[in-house]
Amino acid sequence: MLSQLQGPIPRRYVALLFFVVCIALFLWSGFDIIPRRVTAPRFKYPYMPSSYDWSKAKIYHPPTDMKKLPTGSPKPLPKIQSKQSGGQDAINNARKEAVKKALVKSWGAYKQYAWTKDELMPLSAKGKESFSGWSAQLVDALDTLWIMGLKDDFNLAVKEVALIDWSKTKSGGVVNLFEVTIRYLGGLLAAYDLSQEPILLAKAVELGNTLYATFDTPNRLPSHWLDYEKAKQGTQTADDKMSGAAGGTLCMEFTRLAQITGEDKFYDAVERINMFFRRFQNETTLPGMWPIWMNYRDEEMLESSYSIAGSADSQYEYLVKMHPLLSGLNPEYPEMAIKALDTIRDNLLFRPMTPKEDNILFAGSIKINGNDTQFSADMDHLTCFAGGMYALAGKLFTRDDYLDLGSRLTAGCVWEYDAMPSGIMPESATFVACDKLDGPCPFDTERMPPTDDPRRPGGFLSVKGRHYLLRPEAIESVFYMWRITGDQIWRDTAWRMWENVVRETETELAFAIVKDVTVSLGEKGDSMETFWLSETMKYFWLTFEDPSVLSLDEYVFNTEAHPFRRPA
Repeated sequence: MLSQLQGPIPRRYVALLFFVVCIALFLWSGFDIIPRRVTAPRFKYPYMPSSYDWSKAKIYHPPTDMKKLPTGSPKPLPKIQSKQSGGQDAINNARKEAVKKALVKSWGAYKQYAWTKDELMPLSAKGKESFSGWSAQLVDALDTLWIMGLKDDFNLAVKEVALIDWSKTKSGGVVNLFEVTIRYLGGLLAAYDLSQEPILLAKAVELGNTLYATFDTPNRLPSHWLDYEKAKQGTQTADDKMSGAAGGTLCMEFTRLAQITGEDKFYDAVERINMFFRRFQNETTLPGMWPIWMNYRDEEMLESSYSIAGSADSQYEYLVKMHPLLSGLNPEYPEMAIKALDTIRDNLLFRPMTPKEDNILFAGSIKINGNDTQFSADMDHLTCFAGGMYALAGKLFTRDDYLDLGSRLTAGCVWEYDAMPSGIMPESATFVACDKLDGPCPFDTERMPPTDDPRRPGGFLSVKGRHYLLRPEAIESVFYMWRITGDQIWRDTAWRMWENVVRETETELAFAIVKDVTVSLGEKGDSMETFWLSETMKYFWLTFEDPSVLSLDEYVFNTEAHPFRRPA
C-alpha cells in the first residue's frame, strides 16, 4: 500500500484536485459567499468588500435619459464669510479646547463601551444598534476627529470602516434611505474630502451603489426604505406617502459622490426628485412650498400641512446649499430656493409676543383644508436651522432681507435657551403670535394667561416637548451668524449656550439627553445620538476655531454637519 501511495498520482485524482482548486479560487475571487480582505497598495489597512456587489445588480427600471452633472466654468458666487471674522485669541482658543475635551470624553466612552455599535448609552455604559448596525457613531464622527486633530482615533476608525459590509444589516435587510444617506454616506464623503483616504472613497462608492438600488422603481423615484430582497427581485416601488425631507435630503450626498467619481447615475437619481418638486412648487395649496407629505409613487401632493420643522426641514435647506455645491451651474436650485424662502417668510414666520417686546422670529406651521387655513404659532428645536439657512441664502443670493431674517430667527432660538431654568431650549413650545413681523407688539395678558410657574417662563403659551436630545440646530445657526457677520456677540452667545449644555447633560461617562429643560439639573435619559459628536460639538468647536478652518467659501455642510468641498 505504501509503495502504491508513493507512485504516480492517477490522472483522475489530478483532474479532481485541479477542479477543487479552481472552485476555491472562484469563491475566493468574486463570489458573494466568502468576503475577502484585500490589502492593495493604495490601502493602508485590510479592506473587505461588501459581500454583495450592488454595482453589478440587475437594474429593472433603467433611466431612459440620464441626467448629467452640469458642466462648464464655475459661476462666480458672492463671498459668504465676513472679513471681520478672522483672527484668534486666547479666550476663544480656551473655549475651543473645552469643546475638544468634551469630544474626547464622549469618543473615549464610545470606544470603551460601545465600539462598532451605532450609539453609546451613556448611563448604562452599553452600545445599541439604531441605524442598520454599521457603526453609525464611528462613521458619523470621522470628520470631527479629523478636524480636531485626533488623527490616531481617526485612523483607528478607518480600520473599522474598511471592514463594513453594507450588504448585511442588523435591521432585517431594510435600510432607512434618509438616515443612512446623511449619516453614513455624508460622513464618508466629508472625511474623504478632508483626508483623501482611499478606503473612505471605496466604501462610499460601495454604499452609494447600494443606496442607488432604492431608485430602481417604475418612475425612478425612491422609497423611504431600501428592501434588499425587493431590490434584487425588481419589485420596489416609490412610496405613496413620504415626507419632503426624506426625498429632498439626498441631493447633496449623491451629487458630491457623482462629482468625485464622475458617475452621472448618482446625480441622475436625485435630479429626478428635483424635477418632481419643481413641477409642483407653484401648484400646491400654498404655492412656493410643498406639503410635508407627498405621494412619490403616483407623483401627487398630499395636501394639508406645511412646515419647516421635522419631516420638511432639510428639503428647504438643501435647495439653498445645492447652489454652491454645483458652482451655480444649475439655475433651478436658486430659483426654487428663493420662491420657497419668500413663501415661508410670508406665511410661516411670526414674531412671538414676549414681555420685553423682543425683536425675534420663529417659524410656525399651517394646515389648509379647502378655504380654511389654520396657523399654529409653535416652534421646534429642529426648526432652529432656519436662521443659518436664511443667513446663508442672504449672502449667496445677495439678499440683505434674508440676512436680517436669519439674525432674528437665530436670536429667537437663543432667547428660548436663555428663558429656560436649565438654559436649554425645549424640543417644542407654543406662543402667541404678534399681528405683524415688525412694529409694536405689547404684551397682552388677555391673550397670554399670567403664570407664577417658572417652568413656563413669560412669553411661552405652553411647553409641549420638555426634553433636549443634544440637538445641534440652534448652535448651527449661531455658527453661521458668526462666520457671516463676524460679530463677536455670536461667539459669546455660543459660549453661554455651551456652558449650559455641559452643565445639564454631562454624565460620568459622557453626555446624555435631558428629560425636562424646565428645571435645572433634572433627570437624564440613557441616550447620546450620533449627531452629538458629528454636529453639535463640531459647530461649537468651529465657532471658536479660526474661521479659515472649513471656510464657508470652500465647503458646504450637509444636514448632518458633514463638510463637502465645493468644486474649484
